Amino acid sequence: MTDAMPAVDPTRGPIALERLTQRSDFVAMSRAKARRMPAFVLQGRRRGDDGSDAVRVGFTCSRKVGNAVARNRAKRRLREAARLTMPEAGRPGWDYVLIGRRDATATRPFAALLDDLRQALDALE
Repeated sequence: MTDAMPAVDPTRGPIALERLTQRSDFVAMSRAKARRMPAFVLQGRRRGDDGSDAVRVGFTCSRKVGNAVARNRAKRRLREAARLTMPEAGRPGWDYVLIGRRDATATRPFAALLDDLRQALDALE
């Protein structure tokens, strides 16, 4: 069995991941830059309110995605993609929100989901 740890920039060290949980954080993210991908929408903005270098990530799926089971499955896939990708591609001091899309988030191949997330992170500036 191989170790599934992502590559991390040795000069920066691993980036701490935190969760966005407060509604006010999600509302602030609605005014952020967005990158639309086939399986999700990524919103991102520089935080600037504290000196923390942690990357904060939030996940959401509307009822358009499906019933509770479908929404939870989509969010689980987004959480795992973020866990694998954010330490190497996320920017310190930024907040991100991943929004699931109907039919695509739960059915897109996971490797393609990871590639989409890397491309979306690179596109946000």
